[in-house]
Amino acid sequence: MLGVIGGSGLYELEGIKVLEELEISTPFGKPSAPLLVGEVEGKKVVFLARHGREHSYPPHLVPYRANLWALREVGVTRVFAVSAVGGINPLLKPGDFVLVDNFLDFTKGREVTFYEGRLSKEVEGSDEVARLLREGKVVHIDVTDPYCPQMRETVACILEEKGFRFHDRGVYACTEGPRFETRAEIKALSLLGADVVGMTGVPEVVLARELTMCYCSLCVVANPAAGISQNRLTSDEVINLMKEKEEQIKGIILELIKRLEDRSCSCADVLKGAEV
Repeated sequence: MLGVIGGSGLYELEGIKVLEELEISTPFGKPSAPLLVGEVEGKKVVFLARHGREHSYPPHLVPYRANLWALREVGVTRVFAVSAVGGINPLLKPGDFVLVDNFLDFTKGREVTFYEGRLSKEVEGSDEVARLLREGKVVHIDVTDPYCPQMRETVACILEEKGFRFHDRGVYACTEGPRFETRAEIKALSLLGADVVGMTGVPEVVLARELTMCYCSLCVVANPAAGISQNRLTSDEVINLMKEKEEQIKGIILELIKRLEDRSCSCADVLKGAEV
């Protein structure tokens, strides 16, 4: 089943038949919003507002572990995340879509893993994730290629067919927030190879991978990053741009739901050899 995590300005999937709304508590706390379970042509999809329905969670306080665990509890095996980002690469224009394929992590104080050794939460279940947590194992997963290649290929085909301007790869730099970055920080990130900058992509992608979920991130360039833009950065332009792209994003999601086939990637095998 597909889970959709919406970013700034994207809080619901209109046009999808909503079957139920679930309030879930997890060993890692409550998710940022109730889960909306919908259906498209007989296929179920779960939607979660990353920042809450009223955008009440800033990036550094989003309950990432609770969000991913809640999706896991209802049977989600694939996550499609939508995020607004700032453009660093000069080839990127506001409104462009970017299918990122790697990341740089510059966050500071977030809970970045489920596997905390002897301090791990006690959970129910009989799968490998539950066993590793119950036994207090230390786990080191491979994130050489953190984003699911099968999902990225499918989304790229959809974007191309729809004629949307997009970039099929890119490096996402994640900063702590909630402030925007300085001119010097963006220059440094550019020198390190970052194409876009955001505040929510990590640890979300890592946590999904730890749960053996496929994860694909569709970034929407909302504005040029600090020092590249000639104007003062504001939250308004981010929200407004996402509203402008909302219909396109909805169309992409609907098409993705219809096209997803059985997993042929290796995302489900990430825990093999990861246990110490």
